[in-house]
Amino acid sequence: MSAKNASPAVDVATAHALIANNPDTLIVDVRTPGEYDSAHVPGSINLPLDQVDAHLGRIVDDAGGRMLLICQSGARATQACTKLVNAGLPAATVVTGGMNAWITAGGPVERGRERWSLERQVRLVAGAIVLLSIVISIWVPAARFVAGFIGAGLTFAALSNTCAMGMMLTKLPYNRGAACDVDASLARLRAPGLRA
Repeated sequence: MSAKNASPAVDVATAHALIANNPDTLIVDVRTPGEYDSAHVPGSINLPLDQVDAHLGRIVDDAGGRMLLICQSGARATQACTKLVNAGLPAATVVTGGMNAWITAGGPVERGRERWSLERQVRLVAGAIVLLSIVISIWVPAARFVAGFIGAGLTFAALSNTCAMGMMLTKLPYNRGAACDVDASLARLRAPGLRA
């Protein structure tokens, strides 16, 4: 796709067919290492969204075949795919619905220590801040503006398909999980034989 912000996408059934028909298809999981450790598609690599910009040139240069991008629900994979397609990598495709759809469809999953998804963490933090600011506003009326600020941030996040709070939460030790070896993940882009 040549249009800016256009991200090619396939559903889970089509992704399964692509993988079955082309064993060199690489599944790139752009979630946090903590989310990846919790559950991921067997044979996938972890390249968190916050690392895509830093390594964009290398990803585009080294990618040697079809790349399926997956996250929890599809939003982060879409952001990564848009960046890759706009940088000249036409073989990048988003798995629509992400891991949520993959698991629902009965796709194979390697499980580790269960962790909350980033989206669930954002709901918890945003909800807690709003609730706390409303309670505090009983004594300090200006505290209600904090709730308004969070509401405005969530509205902007929905309209722009980005989330500043989510990006901040990715930096927490809880979400870092086992350290993601970005160099090893990038090396697998170039070496199809190491993809399985």
